[in-house]
Amino acid sequence: MIAIFCTRQPLKQFLHRTVIGLQHSPFSMPGMARPSTSHRVSPRVLLAMAWLDQAELAACRAFNRSVRRAGLLRTFQIASRLGDGVLWYALMGILAVFCGAPGRHIAAQCAIAGVTGLMLYRALKNMLVRERPYMTHAAIVCRGRPLDRFSFPSGHTLHAVSFTLIICSSMPLLAVVLVPVALLIAASRVVLGLHYPTDVLAGALLGAGIAQATMNLVPFAAAL
Repeated sequence: MIAIFCTRQPLKQFLHRTVIGLQHSPFSMPGMARPSTSHRVSPRVLLAMAWLDQAELAACRAFNRSVRRAGLLRTFQIASRLGDGVLWYALMGILAVFCGAPGRHIAAQCAIAGVTGLMLYRALKNMLVRERPYMTHAAIVCRGRPLDRFSFPSGHTLHAVSFTLIICSSMPLLAVVLVPVALLIAASRVVLGLHYPTDVLAGALLGAGIAQATMNLVPFAAAL
């Protein structure tokens, strides 16, 4: 199956690419290139940034080390793999085939949101070039399969949030299943050492924004 929402290029081709482009970035996070020191920055700002860096790294390590039981680790690995796209493709297919015109409309909304999210998160990843946690910090273990090199924002979380919001806005009963699944997918990205917490937070915010914009531009009432 061709992946629409996540690239499946082998990771090894990215391992020796030079990371450039952030020398003039106004901010820095763990795994990102530091901002240029040619501009004067307040010592308090630098201190706050350093504290945030350490706090996020500590949180990332804690999540990564939290899964010690094989069964629990496997749960997060399965959730992450479902977030690759399999779950959402299946849901869109079921909606389009078995739920009539409303289902086809919801599936179309998801497809539009998915393509928009794909273009946005790929552009941000290539611009911000934030390395994945396990690539930067030896203490963080990679427990899942990365789909590309860079981590900010989390594409898995972006799509999980956007699809869940779109589907549940029209079929609220599905929230009982989809909301916990979306949360599990988001958490799995940090637990498996593939993302920082801010990657996931940014992905969730972008996904919510894309879902709302899609529903506003392609309202459900238009299908009825």
